[in-house]
Amino acid sequence: MNAPHPSKVAGIDSTVPSPAHTVAPAPAATDTPPSPSSNTQNTPETAPNAPGALLQDRLAGWVSDLTTLHELTERLARTDALDEALQELLRAGAALVGARRGLVVLEPGDGLGPDTTIGLGLARSDLGHMETVPRGAMSYGQILDGAPGGEGGEIVHPDLFAEDALDPRHREVAVRLGYAASYALPLATDAAGRLGAAVWLYDEPAEPVERQRHLVGLYARYATEHLARVLEVERTRACMTTIAEELLPSRLPRVAGVQLAALHRTGPRGGGDWYDALPLPDAALGLAVGSVTGSGPSAIAAMGRLRASLRAYAVMEGEDPVAVLSDLELLLRLTEPARSATALFAYCEPALRKITLAGAGHSPPLLVGERRTEFVETSVSAPLGMLACWEAPSVELEAEPGETVLLYTDGLLHRTGDPMDRAFARLHAAAASVPKALRDDPARIAEHVLRTVLPDGLDTADSDEDVVLLAARFE
Repeated sequence: MNAPHPSKVAGIDSTVPSPAHTVAPAPAATDTPPSPSSNTQNTPETAPNAPGALLQDRLAGWVSDLTTLHELTERLARTDALDEALQELLRAGAALVGARRGLVVLEPGDGLGPDTTIGLGLARSDLGHMETVPRGAMSYGQILDGAPGGEGGEIVHPDLFAEDALDPRHREVAVRLGYAASYALPLATDAAGRLGAAVWLYDEPAEPVERQRHLVGLYARYATEHLARVLEVERTRACMTTIAEELLPSRLPRVAGVQLAALHRTGPRGGGDWYDALPLPDAALGLAVGSVTGSGPSAIAAMGRLRASLRAYAVMEGEDPVAVLSDLELLLRLTEPARSATALFAYCEPALRKITLAGAGHSPPLLVGERRTEFVETSVSAPLGMLACWEAPSVELEAEPGETVLLYTDGLLHRTGDPMDRAFARLHAAAASVPKALRDDPARIAEHVLRTVLPDGLDTADSDEDVVLLAARFE
């Protein structure tokens, strides 16, 4: 009789090897017939179709493994931040190889970074201890430095303390951290190149069996491709953040009679919010905040062009904020007709604590002092680029000694997720609650307002909205 031919499941010929958990083999056939008095009945193990039961068990194992891999890769695919993806890689790999702890060392082969080490079940101090071991004595160091490994580049240490050649420092750290075996895999593919290495640690001498190695190898190849995509996104975000920061003032000017501070948070896709502070003739000071519609490289570039143009107009006719914004509106309409922007420009005379300002579709400044916390009443006006000809009246105010004028962009309000009236109320309450001990420092005032309006890390969380705070305290 021909041996049974394994069938495919759902049209898939699985590449996963046969599972280790199979049914017990049927007893060997003999020529001795059973005793007439015997009550033995056919069971699945002794029935003639035992090979079929064996085949069904193997198929069930394949389906189970494919389902597990599918679930783990689905969970990994839902991660969109690099640290989150690395943690998911460690957790899934530990489950597949039967380990409890591990670490992943990210060192992209192109040298562009970022280089980082993340642990699973290991504290920061534990990772610090491991970094004191010579790199060549650690399996991740051997992988990253090109040492030959086993099949697939893996490096297995089933019993570290039984190895005569184990580095003394490695032995000391292994005893201190309580691990006795390790299994390491490279994170590399032909398309992605070398990204790093993952190591899983066992508390007792152990090593993954062939089936576990195959499964974690399949998962690691997929994870490496996913990490390469996430890494590219992270690099793009970092690049846009750097460009946006470089287009903003590297430092604020020092002007007698006023102290300045600024905070800026850029969204992950890069936005068009900006701020500026520049000395003007006659010991005056120009302050500006604004926001360009859109996000990404084009919005960042438009923001840089608009800010540079506003500086030029402010030097020529800064004492008239309406003229400055009118010139800016004309430039925007002629050079970028498909884009609009909001802006606010203030001409300050620190010696007199006098401020003349005009806004184009921008939120009103906030005046913060010991005796008052109030929004400056500005006229309602359209954003730049929305009308054929923009013009709005300016507003004059005089600050008391020790009062701070707080300029900000709408991103501060939008990140709260509240309706605008409630967001304004939250901003006002945050400014009014600034402790007296902080009121002499505009930087601490801005930080207090930011963290109070956006608590629980919302000030640093990924958001489509940029945030700008520019504080000027008059002496």
